[in-house]
Amino acid sequence: MAHTIQGSPTQSPGRLALHGLSVEGVNQCVHCGLCLASCPTFAELGTEMDSPRGRIFLIKSLAEERIALTDSVASHLSLCLDCRACETVCPAGVPYGRLIEAAKAEMERVRPGSPLRRLFRWLNFGLLLGHPRILALAAAGLRLYQASGLQFLVRSSGIVRILPGTLPAWEALLPPLPPRAERAPLPPRIAAEGARRARVAVLTGCVQAVVFGAHNRSTARVLAKNGCEVVVPEGQGCCGALNAHGGDHARALDLARRTIDAFETVRADAVIVNTSGCGAHMKAYGHLLAADPAYAERATRFAASVRDLAEFLAGEPLRGPLSPVPITVTYHDPCHVVHGQKIRNEPRRLLAQIPGLKVVELTESDWCCGSAGIYNLTQPEMATRLLHRKVSHILATGAGAVVTANPGCILQIQAGLAAHRSGVRVLHLVELLDRAYGAQ
Repeated sequence: MAHTIQGSPTQSPGRLALHGLSVEGVNQCVHCGLCLASCPTFAELGTEMDSPRGRIFLIKSLAEERIALTDSVASHLSLCLDCRACETVCPAGVPYGRLIEAAKAEMERVRPGSPLRRLFRWLNFGLLLGHPRILALAAAGLRLYQASGLQFLVRSSGIVRILPGTLPAWEALLPPLPPRAERAPLPPRIAAEGARRARVAVLTGCVQAVVFGAHNRSTARVLAKNGCEVVVPEGQGCCGALNAHGGDHARALDLARRTIDAFETVRADAVIVNTSGCGAHMKAYGHLLAADPAYAERATRFAASVRDLAEFLAGEPLRGPLSPVPITVTYHDPCHVVHGQKIRNEPRRLLAQIPGLKVVELTESDWCCGSAGIYNLTQPEMATRLLHRKVSHILATGAGAVVTANPGCILQIQAGLAAHRSGVRVLHLVELLDRAYGAQ
């Protein structure tokens, strides 16, 4: 009979697991320490337990029931960004992303927090992310809050500073909501231009759809310019990435199944994703649903069809004509593109094809900016330290814009640049490509 932590079994005999999720990968770690130099939290704090190697030791000890999930243990694990930079340099191939997601799911089981925290998580992970129509209504309310001047009043009066918990951090990072027309859904089909290259389905996402609908429109236009018939599956919504990263494993499974169901109806050659965290998560559906007999094979097949937008477009030269975009930019690698999906050169190859565009390299371009899903909301102090580090490198380039490919990174870096009173713009990669094709 397995021992328990706070009354519930954490593993089966002979199998290392947390929250029922395998953490056998901890045994692949050879404790070489190569991950230390790539870990942002270790670079900032210099403590072993805030490094991947240290956290692997904690996860293994929890799974073997040699330690309890104390405040200290939870603090070290919660400070992990899940940026997966350690995976890129690990010679032993430790699946660190899976390990930390299992640990965070276990933390949510054992330490769910106060009733207020549980309600807040349900509102966000359950109600808003799980129901696109309710999310759309919330977006309309947020637009009213901003356009009416109420947000300005709340901020200028100082009321925001007395909000409980991390709510001030949430309010500070609220993105400016676009007008209703920009939040309207994409049409179900956009015809290919020129010789047909492929039929592709586009993930419009949850937050992406209501905050960055312009990026989805640019994505559809650029794909069409490059010979793709673009289809937008009805009934799609959140892919479950934020749930998985936040320890909400059950809802992550449910949203993965719903995503597969929606996309299977359109029979596309590829599923195109323009948000890095979503792409990395959807490529892992095969592992996520491996124990589900009804979905295991379907999930593996679906995951194999998922392509990051840059990954897909870089498979062929961009189709012309392309107009000059005479600005100097630098490129920030989103963690779940460069580390989660191992895509590093493709975005740079696309930028190099835009006439008039000058690209300067960014120091620590593949280091996390501190956004990391909702990390900047749950760990605002460390997120701010990492953001200032990122912004200082951006400003040192002298570029007029920083290009990236993830909504969280865009919002985080915009906030950091604004705090430094900088006029440097933050652009999604597809915005520059769309501009080169003539979009205003």
